[in-house]
Amino acid sequence: MSVASGDLNRLRALIVGCGNIAGGFDQARAPDDLPYTHAGAYVRDGRFNITACVEPDDARRAGFMAAWGVPTGFRSTDEILDSGYQFDVISICSPTSCHAHDLEIALRLKPKLIFCEKPFTASLADTERLAEECRKSNVLLAVNHTRRWDPDVIKLQADMQAEKWGQLRSVVGYYNKGILNNGSHMLDLLHLLVGSMSIVKVGKPVHDFFPNDPAVPVWLEGANGLPVQLVCGHAEDYAIFELQLVFSRGVLSMEEGGMYWCERRAIDSTTFKGYRKLEERVRREGKYPSAMLQAANNIYLAINQGDSLASTGDSALAAQRVCEQIKQQALAL
Repeated sequence: MSVASGDLNRLRALIVGCGNIAGGFDQARAPDDLPYTHAGAYVRDGRFNITACVEPDDARRAGFMAAWGVPTGFRSTDEILDSGYQFDVISICSPTSCHAHDLEIALRLKPKLIFCEKPFTASLADTERLAEECRKSNVLLAVNHTRRWDPDVIKLQADMQAEKWGQLRSVVGYYNKGILNNGSHMLDLLHLLVGSMSIVKVGKPVHDFFPNDPAVPVWLEGANGLPVQLVCGHAEDYAIFELQLVFSRGVLSMEEGGMYWCERRAIDSTTFKGYRKLEERVRREGKYPSAMLQAANNIYLAINQGDSLASTGDSALAAQRVCEQIKQQALAL
């Protein structure tokens, strides 16, 4: 995996943090596999040059630079300020606790766009402040709520608007590993598909991974009283991020985070005359693996052609506000 340098038509990218989502998940995979990471997406897209990276761990930084052909590495974002380097795109892939500081430095570097991992920051106040700073600085902001670039989710949104599945009756989401860390992904996805929701009741917090970010079961209500429930697993058992939508014409389920989808259409019962039932489920592979490549394309077109970003600071902020409300209510129990 290498990055050609000197191509002035390519966007200059800086990657802050050299862990799994920065490039690690793709480093042992075949070059023609669809990418799951920032570096993988930039290289596979071909219209980006990763010109520098930031990582305090010397060995990890060196490994990342070798794997992706990155010519320059820094131990901290502060080192870049006096380096004279300029970037079109800055990817924030550092730990969430570092995001606020790294975003502040990124804004001082004046890129065209910042692509930040979720959650945007660990603090709602910092997220609100930094999203506003991006607006004031005319820096485009994309937040990696990846399913907004998933072709299956985009098609589902269009199908729901066209009522191809009929009326939506109820929704159940399954997640673990923190209401902000993973719950924000689920709430952002629900905002995209069903719109704004109010909190009806929260359950007891489940401290399954992060000390200050419990997973929380919650009952929400969408438009026209639509019942939406978020159910918690436990991060020590296994990862879970799934969604079940019950429509008047059948049931559609997203499994393994979008790696698979299952459909069960409503059909006439051959056993009980006059009744309807759900057919045997049809399971198919999802298109989630293409989401990061779609994100890179969206970023390139947003910078060069003014296309709208699918996932923005505003959409991330809306999800984080609900996360914070849920967390505060749960901790008060």
